[in-house]
Amino acid sequence: MTRTGQNVNTAEADNKQIRRVTDKLDELYESRNKRSKKPGILDTLIATKLSQNTTDKTSYKAYLNLKERFASWDDVAKAPLSSIKSAIRICGLADTKSKDIKKMLNEIIAEHGSLNMNFLIKKSDDEIYKVLLKYKGIGVKTVSCVLAFSMGRNVFPVDTHVHRVLNRLGITETNTPEQTFEAAKSLIPDEKKVAFHINLIKFGRNICKARNPLCGSCPVYNDCGFSEKSYFKEHQKDSTEIRSAIQENNFIILNSI
Repeated sequence: MTRTGQNVNTAEADNKQIRRVTDKLDELYESRNKRSKKPGILDTLIATKLSQNTTDKTSYKAYLNLKERFASWDDVAKAPLSSIKSAIRICGLADTKSKDIKKMLNEIIAEHGSLNMNFLIKKSDDEIYKVLLKYKGIGVKTVSCVLAFSMGRNVFPVDTHVHRVLNRLGITETNTPEQTFEAAKSLIPDEKKVAFHINLIKFGRNICKARNPLCGSCPVYNDCGFSEKSYFKEHQKDSTEIRSAIQENNFIILNSI
């Protein structure tokens, strides 16, 4: 990792830190990351939209409700807004999400003649961001998920968990997930980006929590720059908590659709 003002030796040390962290989290989680089939582009767009401001488990139920109630995304585009809202109510913000989804689907049909998104396959990453970011409610993280999960591109999506953990570790020094996304682009090895994204979400949910992180049981403690890690290590009550935390909240919607 090279930041302004760093010398080559420091950059090499930072790169070694990233490799150690990715390897340790691979060891902790990778066996659960494998999947054989990529979701469709619209599937990922809509599933990621549903997951905003809620858990992956509830957004997955909302996604399955849509799939069960409507035979195709074309049917969703034609459906009354109330029917879409009813189907996804479980995941919260149903008013906004139903309007955004219906509007996006109809705008895609109006612009491209159908909901077949395969025309994106031949486009560059930058072109795909340009095409998809114009739809209301679709942000950089959502498009990054499309690139990574549906198109197999070496892209590193950043959510609040990824942003928090990378900054605690000292891999990035940023204020927002968007800034972390830009900073991390050149830092994370291409072949590690998708798995590292998934691992960091699990790690951030269960171990490197926003509140009361389990620093005393953290597998990357020695590679972490978090200024309060000694305090949380000292005050962690149950050193075996990591055993349950590894399994506690690992459901990833984009690994399941």
